[in-house]
This record gives sequence, C-alpha cells and structure tokens, in this order.
Amino acid sequence: MDSEGALYLVATPIGNLEDMTFRAVRVLKEADLIAAEDTRTSGILLKHFEVHTPVTSYHEFNKIEKADYLVSEMLAGKKVACITDAGTPGISDPGEELVKKCYESGIKVYSVPGPAACIAAVTSSGLSCRRFAFEAFLPKDKKEHERVLSEIKNETRTIIIYEAPHHLKKTLDELSGVFGPDRRLTLCRELTKKFEEKMQMTFGEAVDFYKENEPRGEYVLVIEGKSKQEAIEEKQQAFSAMTLEEHMKIYTDQGLSEKDAMKAVAKDRGVTKRDIYSELKTKDR
Repeated sequence: MDSEGALYLVATPIGNLEDMTFRAVRVLKEADLIAAEDTRTSGILLKHFEVHTPVTSYHEFNKIEKADYLVSEMLAGKKVACITDAGTPGISDPGEELVKKCYESGIKVYSVPGPAACIAAVTSSGLSCRRFAFEAFLPKDKKEHERVLSEIKNETRTIIIYEAPHHLKKTLDELSGVFGPDRRLTLCRELTKKFEEKMQMTFGEAVDFYKENEPRGEYVLVIEGKSKQEAIEEKQQAFSAMTLEEHMKIYTDQGLSEKDAMKAVAKDRGVTKRDIYSELKTKDR
C-alpha cells in the first residue's frame, strides 16, 4: 500500500463470497480505516475474512460531511478503504463524492477492482457489449425520469438498467412503451447467487411473463440498442412527411448551395441525388 495517506476503492462480492479477491482482503486488513455503506452488512463480510480494521459509516445521507472527515484523516497520513454493501464503490453506490474531494486535496486514489453487477450482466447477456450505456436505477423525480427515457429511446448502444423486484412490472410496462414490444432484452436476476437466472426475450414477452410470475430478487435489465437500420428508417420516415421544398429549405437556410442541399436531402431520404433533382425539376414545370 501507499506509504502516505490514500483512498482505496475496494470492490466486494455482489452475492458470492468466493468473488472476493486476495488483494481486496489484504487492502482491507492493512488499511487504517474502512468507510462502509452499511456497517452491519459489511460486518458480516469482514468477519468472514477475519478483517479487524476499524469501520466507520459512509453512505448516501452523510456522504458530504463524512467525506470531509475522511479526507482530513487521509491528509494526516491514514489509508482509508471504501466499500459498499456489494459491488464497486461509485457505481450506483457511494464513493464518487469522496473521490472528487480526494482529487481536490491532492490525495492519491487507488481502485481495487472486482465485482460489478453491470459488467457481470452485460457480458453474460448475449447482447452486444462492445458499446453500452449504464443508466443504473431510473430517476425517481418525474421530470428527470422523463428526460432520461426520452434520451435512451433512440440509443443505439446496449442499455443497462437496475431495478428492484417490487418495481419491475411497472418498469417493464413503461419501457415496452418506450422501446416497443419487439425490442429484445436480457433479464438478469440474482447475479452470482444460488438462484441466478438470465432470460432473453422481447419486452412484450417479458410483460406477459411477469403477469403470471412474481418478480423475485434484484434485477439488471440489459436492453438491445436501436439498430442502425431502424434508426435510418425512422429518420427517412420523418423526412418523408415533409415536402421536398421544405426539406431543401432546411439546408439552403444553413447556407448550403442548391447542389449540396440536394445531396443532403437525398441522403436523408435514402434516395439518389438524381432522384431529388428529377422531382424538383418536374415540379418546376
């Protein structure tokens, strides 16, 4: 470990204790202080791995003032390990605010990598994981909730969303309306635990399934992004509702020449520049 005061973000198991790394156990034992999201939950983990380092609470409701305290301890030379109830600190869990304050104070930050539900879900989903957008839990605030849904509606990357069992049915209904009943997703339940389950289906099938079955456990929804072909077809459909003259005016108003405007319009509509030229000339007669 660093000889000076430093912060260590230590990932902990999301269900299976065997996912705890040797390095994570060592860092927790060698730290001067452990900042835990829930001292009772973390107490079980620390007892299992025979970690006797002092523990203090660091959670969503004290993350500002407690971060100041932890920074002062690190500035005094102490090594602080930050852990959450499960997974990687800062990923939909406390940790981000503390990291920011460490950077502001010139304190070194180290990541001790390990389990993260979003990574476990997307890599085992059977959907594309080359590019993905992590949304965590959808916002509770109505306006923010609507803003996020409007943004992800046209997302072409794979989308990852967390959801609790008592909200799952409502969320599936809502997302089916946003993405359409034919969009594919993989529902990942109880990752790394005894009853781990993954089901790949469409939103329509998922909604029907949970009309007959009660959701159990924590869920990660891995949603297929909009295909490029679908995005192109929707764009072309939107432009087809516009007259050719109106469409041309969009580009000529931007300062494009008539020739370049025709080229842009042709691309928008999925036709050739010759087609646009011919139609415009026909209307001029």
